[in-house]
Amino acid sequence: MKTRQIGTGVPGAEGRSLLLLLLRLLSSLLLLSHAGASSLRYFDNYSLRPDPSYVLEDVAGLGRVFDGIGGLSGGGATSRLLVNYPEPYRSEILDYLFKPNFGASLHILKVEIGGDGQTTDGTEPSHMHYANDENYFRGYEWWLMKEAKKRNPNIKLIGLPWSFPGWIGHGQNWPYAQPQTTALYVVSWILGAKQHHNLDIDYIGVLREVLSQNGLKRVKIIASDYLWLPISIAMLHDYELMKAVDVIGAHYPGTHTIPEALKTQKILWSSEDYSTFNDEVGGGCWARILNQNYVNGNMTATIAWNLVASYYQQLPFGRDGLMTAQEPWSGHYVVESPIWISAHTTQFAQPGWQYLKTVGHLVKGGSYVALTDGLGNLTIIIETMTHKHSKCIRPPLPFFNVSEQIANFSLSGSFKQLRTLQVWYSKLGDKTGNNSILFKQLPPLKINDGTVTLKLGLDEVYTLTTITTGQKGSYPIPPESQPFPTSYKDDFNIRTPPFSEAPNFADQTGVFEYFTNPEQGGDHAFTLRQVLTQRPITWAADADQTISVIGDYNWKDLVISCDIYIETPHSGGVFIAGRVNKGGEVIRSAAGIFFWVFADGTYQVTNDLARLLILKKGHANVSAGKWYTLTLNIKDSSVNVILDNTHLWEGVLPLYPKNGWAAIGTHSFEFAQFDNFHIEATNVHS
Repeated sequence: MKTRQIGTGVPGAEGRSLLLLLLRLLSSLLLLSHAGASSLRYFDNYSLRPDPSYVLEDVAGLGRVFDGIGGLSGGGATSRLLVNYPEPYRSEILDYLFKPNFGASLHILKVEIGGDGQTTDGTEPSHMHYANDENYFRGYEWWLMKEAKKRNPNIKLIGLPWSFPGWIGHGQNWPYAQPQTTALYVVSWILGAKQHHNLDIDYIGVLREVLSQNGLKRVKIIASDYLWLPISIAMLHDYELMKAVDVIGAHYPGTHTIPEALKTQKILWSSEDYSTFNDEVGGGCWARILNQNYVNGNMTATIAWNLVASYYQQLPFGRDGLMTAQEPWSGHYVVESPIWISAHTTQFAQPGWQYLKTVGHLVKGGSYVALTDGLGNLTIIIETMTHKHSKCIRPPLPFFNVSEQIANFSLSGSFKQLRTLQVWYSKLGDKTGNNSILFKQLPPLKINDGTVTLKLGLDEVYTLTTITTGQKGSYPIPPESQPFPTSYKDDFNIRTPPFSEAPNFADQTGVFEYFTNPEQGGDHAFTLRQVLTQRPITWAADADQTISVIGDYNWKDLVISCDIYIETPHSGGVFIAGRVNKGGEVIRSAAGIFFWVFADGTYQVTNDLARLLILKKGHANVSAGKWYTLTLNIKDSSVNVILDNTHLWEGVLPLYPKNGWAAIGTHSFEFAQFDNFHIEATNVHS
């Protein structure tokens, strides 16, 4: 989720020269191989007066080409917990997202090109932590793209960096210090996707970070993947830039574009949108913008941030996904209303179809769009979302009225001969969703004299279509929701881990990876290691320390123990912590109870991550290059810290915070190892 940017917009020597440099670099590479009502309400002597007909025809030609509906994984770490789900639940979640004619049936998957930095809800590892380092198996986005392709080989893939490893900046917190370095870094990710995973990346986001394009000729550019301006004006005044850019993408455009973007005659996308709590209001937001992004703004693709809310809910923007999957320990997940709102479009229109020119607003509120494959098929999507039921998180939504109405749709041109349309219906209820009707198939609608007449209520979605393959997919009810286990252990003893990160740890600054320790045998042969030695380049307020959180945010009293190994002599340090109350882009200000030990032979207990509030400090028999066991015992208002078997301090805690996650981390961006992590929590929800 982008709330601030690294370099916004193309104009200026840096942006334009970087674009042209990328074109030259990429062209030199080898090409990759390649509802109230439960039944349909027809107009039959209703007291409502029919509105004028809405004509749907193709006689005067067609509108823009439909590019699809998508979801965004990353920006950042929004799919972190998904990979840890046990089967069959993980595959079920993926089916609801990607399987054609089953659930959301998404056409587009956009992923973060991990850059090691905090980018909203956590960090995602880079394929190049250092300039001489390449590893195309870190993180989970490779896996996610392959799973999406497995279900839908035609799904389009987009990559965008939200942060960069620190070495890219050559000493500056800026990714364009040496544009050639940045360009090659992004190109290496595209090539690695093909070489190691047989994934063809279709689009690369441009600016605020970097773009790449052709030569890899099939890879297209989205610019600026942030705002309509200044990229649109820049393109109108720069012929080479105009040629280079394939798609103008804007974030949270409020369903509107600008004249300058339209003048470019380029494809227009809402390349990041939605970002709204996924209750019934979130479903209404999604229904409204999926239609009106085209009706108002000529945008032919809309991509939701985020794909699936699979991160701890107390992190920023909790549950702002198309569905919710935040409990791998229980297997519980929820197929939320936006999944079925997506299906109203995605199951009945495919990329390459075209919008009719005859789309628009309904007289008494709401909107309608119609699409065709040019072969006689027709899909009409109608929405009547009210203002209070469709507010997105951004931008502010001007007030509007919607009321019940009779809508007459007159089919003409190629559609004059149609006699029957399939009908799918949703009605969004209150915020609990208990009284919603979601994606229900109704009896086919017979067309009389080329006219379809419907009585439309409030907060409804109709799909009328010639396509007969629609399906509301389902699986057995998943396990019930359960809190994070109060007794939890991880010894990290995995020789060939399926992912680079340990289950349930959510890195908030730094990157913690499974590590095979060549210098250690026995119990510490396999550990978890913090691997960043330089601060990444990011727009977020990341911390000066590294930290990974885990567990239940409601934990109050707990005992945390962990073996630790400081690798940096003299200046190195590590911590374990409880009651950590913040994460994500505000991790810098996190409070909690932190137990630190340092290679200089000292320890501290602090009330915050930044070590501004020191509760206790003293000497400890600690040095780099040795294993120690730290134990932090938090109970009510008291704390006890133990180094190996030595009690260092027992004291009284401040009143704040009263609860939070457990955590591990380091004093700075430095190598350090962790092993035999163990939590026993009590007094969780009192």
